[in-house]
Amino acid sequence: MKNFKKDIRSLSKLELQNFFLSNQISPYKGTQVYKWLWEKGIHDFDEMTNLSLSHRLLLRKNFQIRYVRINNKQYSNDKTIKYSIALHDNLAVESVLIPTSKRITACISSQVGCSLDCVFCATSILKRMRNLNIDEIFDQVFLMNQESLLNFKRPISNIVFMGMGEPLMNYNNVLKAIQKLTSNDGLRMSPRRITLSTSGIPKIIRKIADEKVKFKLAVSLHSAIQNAREKIMPFANKFKLDELLDSLLYWYTKTKSVVTIEYIVWEGINDKVTDIKALVEFCKKIPSKVNLIQYNPVDNFKISEASQDIINAYIKALTFSNIKVTYRKSRGKDIDAACGQLANKLISN
Repeated sequence: MKNFKKDIRSLSKLELQNFFLSNQISPYKGTQVYKWLWEKGIHDFDEMTNLSLSHRLLLRKNFQIRYVRINNKQYSNDKTIKYSIALHDNLAVESVLIPTSKRITACISSQVGCSLDCVFCATSILKRMRNLNIDEIFDQVFLMNQESLLNFKRPISNIVFMGMGEPLMNYNNVLKAIQKLTSNDGLRMSPRRITLSTSGIPKIIRKIADEKVKFKLAVSLHSAIQNAREKIMPFANKFKLDELLDSLLYWYTKTKSVVTIEYIVWEGINDKVTDIKALVEFCKKIPSKVNLIQYNPVDNFKISEASQDIINAYIKALTFSNIKVTYRKSRGKDIDAACGQLANKLISN
């Protein structure tokens, strides 16, 4: 039977220290290894140059480092870059690098596929295969940062969990990965520059609020009328709007962080005056801002964005009620890298 080596990144710093101690070696070596793994992001024991050859051989004998790699990449006319990221088990996810004059944002996936059934999102077509591990989420960010430095001569400034999957259905790994990304032993990124986008699972929103996290929360709402929302996002019949609103109020009470409401306006779906009034009333009940998102067509989905007049009516009504609103034009549409278009179309070389 083949000897299975444990992935060394599944060990905590204390466990690494205890490993060296059990081999009659200073536990400080465990601290050094931990920094190589999470601060430097190395994938080869031989790169741990402040360890002796015998210590590196000891690590190689007992552990492996499973890491992700870039399978393929595609460049947009607007300089957005979409990446197919190969995982250790030959599955894949997609990550996106979005540059602007002021920031460079890495859009990160949290699951292989998705278990939700949103009718506007290409990822919903894919079967959810599994959650991403902590190191796979971390590696996406690390790779995007390297690619940003290579392509734009600047590091990434922001991270958004808006890629494939529902982050709150991989709650534990996503939270631990964010801890790695923001810690002094990791990439030292500011949690305020990280946004987690969710379709809205009240129980887990409350749970992360209790953790008093510092990252930002965005909710993919798309309708503040229950029946209409269920047509767009059928799983929403399990999470009523009243429950969602209560959880968002709880979030704000615990974190003092304003919620971003993500909202696409479609023709014949949520383009009526009643839809606009419902969104305004919903937003009045919770400290929030609205991000109207341009719809990005997906193959086989027979829905289309509402007219600019309707979008302008939303903007006017929200602004009149002193609710901050922006209309975001999508990036990377020509390479299927925009919101709702990630579907693992990139094929391995």
